[in-house]
Amino acid sequence: MSLLLHPALPLLLGATLTFRALRRALRRLPLPAHVRADPLRTWRWHNLLVSFAHSIVSGIWALLCVWQTPEMLVEIETAWSLSGYLLVCFSAGYFIHDTVDIVVSGQTRASWEYLVHHVMAMGAFFAGIFWSSFVGGGVLTLLVEVSNIFLTIRMMMKINNAQSHPLYRVNKYVNLVMYFLFRLAPQAYLTKFFLRYLGQRTLGSFLLVTLLLLDLMILIYFSRLLRSDFCPERAPKGQHKDKFLTE
Repeated sequence: MSLLLHPALPLLLGATLTFRALRRALRRLPLPAHVRADPLRTWRWHNLLVSFAHSIVSGIWALLCVWQTPEMLVEIETAWSLSGYLLVCFSAGYFIHDTVDIVVSGQTRASWEYLVHHVMAMGAFFAGIFWSSFVGGGVLTLLVEVSNIFLTIRMMMKINNAQSHPLYRVNKYVNLVMYFLFRLAPQAYLTKFFLRYLGQRTLGSFLLVTLLLLDLMILIYFSRLLRSDFCPERAPKGQHKDKFLTE
């Protein structure tokens, strides 16, 4: 079947437009005074609100998919469920929306790391969407969204200069635990699984390369997180303000 006629395309388009509509709706919400005073912080705030909504829905959805279809934990390549397939389409739509939002808003240079991440993630998701392989792997990858709930709370509080708030201090420890459980652990598990495709010219080898690049990015982000929240004296001084999204 031609990709241009694939039945998943309406799902991708619908998910993308849903996130676009959500962003427009969230812009009507009142902004914290510190955020409202800076157009760049205002854009970041709205961008992170959409990310926060996506993380809540996708994180819970991924947990439900694994609970309903536990074979996804083992049969990463062949396990399939309608719920898991729709979840992968839904999240691919978010990444398409966020990529467009970053580019259209003129934040490409400041957020280039996010764009690289999004392109790799979409490439991996499209394997499941258009070739119906590794849907289980896509669902397991989306367990990271549970961790992203707390990571996004952290970033939003930093943008609002609320690092001294008790919620920030509590969240930074919860965020660290969730980072291990739902980001580092699933990535390590998936990397071990995909290493079996090393040297093969298959879809699995493409996904292995993508996964290894994502592993590198995740470890870099983790080191930044530790320096910023737990070893601030080691954090680089004079960071450019455009690094809020990744610091």
